[in-house]
Amino acid sequence: MATPPPIPGLDAESAEWLRALRSTGPDRADAVERLHRLLAGAARFEVTRRRATLGGIRGGEINDLTTQAADDALKSVLRRLDDFRGDSRFTTWADTFALLEAAAKVRRRAWRGREVPLEPETWARLAAPGPTPHQTTEQRHLLAVIHRAIDEVLTPHQREVLVALALDGVPIDVLAERLGTTRGALYTALNDARRRLRVHLAAHGLDLGEGAT
Repeated sequence: MATPPPIPGLDAESAEWLRALRSTGPDRADAVERLHRLLAGAARFEVTRRRATLGGIRGGEINDLTTQAADDALKSVLRRLDDFRGDSRFTTWADTFALLEAAAKVRRRAWRGREVPLEPETWARLAAPGPTPHQTTEQRHLLAVIHRAIDEVLTPHQREVLVALALDGVPIDVLAERLGTTRGALYTALNDARRRLRVHLAAHGLDLGEGAT
């Protein structure tokens, strides 16, 4: 595989990282080890910052989450070296992968043991009384129309995804893991569901706008 051309204006430290990681032998092994330590530091920072969402998490679990995030971030960085364009220092770019992996793992850990709601039980919570009896009636009518549209227009999978992500606030990576699919597939299903709902409701004289669901 041909080596990508040099990046104009790249700082010396970032250029050395790229050279070492693309090399073979001891140089690459040393660079990979140093990069893993760097990513572990960023991952630990993010896990520690979010530990309040994890309840009584112990130090050993923090270490496990940190290591898992650093391992996965390292794989992503090595796989995407050619995507680095020098808009920031290499270490800053690489740290982003660790922060994202750590955040995702904390979200999964926070939902461990919790049931992912896939049925529209949220409607009762959404139907809170309005400031006036008239507004309360209008709101309940609108929710009833949307609820009926969700049942009639969407496929079962689209309905599950919309309710879990848009109504119940389930993190998308958690839902992807539970349903055995990918984030991209869930985003597609969610966008398709929203589009079908908007078309259906517009045909019945209701315009909820682009960000309503």
